[in-house]
Amino acid sequence: MATDRLKIYNGALQICRVPQIASLTENSESRRQLDIVWNDNGVRYCLEQGQWTFCRRTSKLSYETAIEPAFGYPRAFAKPSDWVNTAAVCSDEYFKSPLIQYADEVGYWYADLDEIYVKYTSDATNFGANLALWPQSFTEYVKMYFASKVCGKLTGDGARETEILRPRSGLLALALNVAQNRDAQGEPTKFLPQGSWTRARSGRHTGDWRDGGNRNRLIG
Repeated sequence: MATDRLKIYNGALQICRVPQIASLTENSESRRQLDIVWNDNGVRYCLEQGQWTFCRRTSKLSYETAIEPAFGYPRAFAKPSDWVNTAAVCSDEYFKSPLIQYADEVGYWYADLDEIYVKYTSDATNFGANLALWPQSFTEYVKMYFASKVCGKLTGDGARETEILRPRSGLLALALNVAQNRDAQGEPTKFLPQGSWTRARSGRHTGDWRDGGNRNRLIG
């Protein structure tokens, strides 16, 4: 079921063990504190914590002709305005050739090529900012993050705040771990590259034999 801002707020308040709100215009301290987190890029912070597949975007970028670096890589590529973090930078559209020789500096990527292909986490309206696209596990992580920011202010319950924020074993860390693991399950299956021995055995073949070996010289 798709979430919305009110559900996120009330989920966070439930975690904090305080009464929920009826609307986003309710005149309450709970709503005001959660608004502060929302307006302080709370959702973007959560998006920064993983290379989420549900809001991953792929772009082909051409270099900025108006930028001429004084030294180093000669081509500058502006990061898209909706960029949150980078999943891959490649020289081909199928992302089979990772780009190793490049620099990442303050809003730009620098490389030797005229074009690059980039996969990145996006907070655009049709990607990360579209709450309808969020998996439930990510939604629960966002609720937990919002709760972690307001629990102390709203409740004064230091024990509950510690329970949420405890490093590695706290509720926030566990929620992030679950969300990341569930998201990783959506990735396509990846295989290790073949070694030279495997390639040699599976290369040339005749008839039904496919291991590339010489059957006339087998012993046993």
